[in-house]
Amino acid sequence: MRIRLLCCLPFMLLASCESVNTTQGGAVGVDRSQYMFSALSSAEVDQMAAESYNEMLAEAKAAKALNTDAAMLKRLHRIADRLVKEVDHFRPDATSWNWEVNLIKSDELNASCMPGGKIIFFTGIVDKLQLSDDEIAQIMGHEIAHALREHGREAISRAYTTQVGTQVIGSLLGLGDGARQAADMAVQYGLTLPNSRSNETEADLIGLELAARAGYKPEAAVTLWQKMASAAQGEPPAFMSTHPSSSGRIQNLQSNIPKVQSLYEAAK
Repeated sequence: MRIRLLCCLPFMLLASCESVNTTQGGAVGVDRSQYMFSALSSAEVDQMAAESYNEMLAEAKAAKALNTDAAMLKRLHRIADRLVKEVDHFRPDATSWNWEVNLIKSDELNASCMPGGKIIFFTGIVDKLQLSDDEIAQIMGHEIAHALREHGREAISRAYTTQVGTQVIGSLLGLGDGARQAADMAVQYGLTLPNSRSNETEADLIGLELAARAGYKPEAAVTLWQKMASAAQGEPPAFMSTHPSSSGRIQNLQSNIPKVQSLYEAAK
């Protein structure tokens, strides 16, 4: 009986998901089918993201760290305006999202675009890396791509099915806590992280195309990640990270620049 249930489990979990493709492939050809938990809608994920986003802004405002650099904020808005005009090439409905751009004063080398189009940059990533507008556009395009592809919803769906699957297997096999933790680690490194690396690669490629269509130099993707690699001394090996290795990432971007070069030339 247990063996029969174990054999059926993958089909039970897949039945709770639906295959979707959140974006068009574009010139870079991002066309992977995505599996989303069918009971979790895009609107629900957007709402959860909006709550987290508003909390982050409130904390930054209370610390007097929100939008304190007017010149940098204006720069980010100008770049975002150009990128957002190009999202319809991947996802037409995203043109009607309530896009926002905010800037937090922090040394952290980070930026994000939450589901629904809420962009946050930290001053540290621009100042410490001395980023050009072309390089900022690559980061922002990358983060926008995560939102367009609904990678957040996909990660939540994957985490849900992973957690449920591990719990059911542990119960059926009578695993103790130690064995269940080992099963968790096996699922994490065997399933979750490779998919996350795939998502990062997709975001790199879509971001590359968005920036090119907006008139930003594709070669800036290479110089950006060279700067990031230099700043990230002692990074973990690629197979243990949710991000591709810097060398692999740069090589992949270089090989895809010819696909978007004509789009950049047309936009200049």
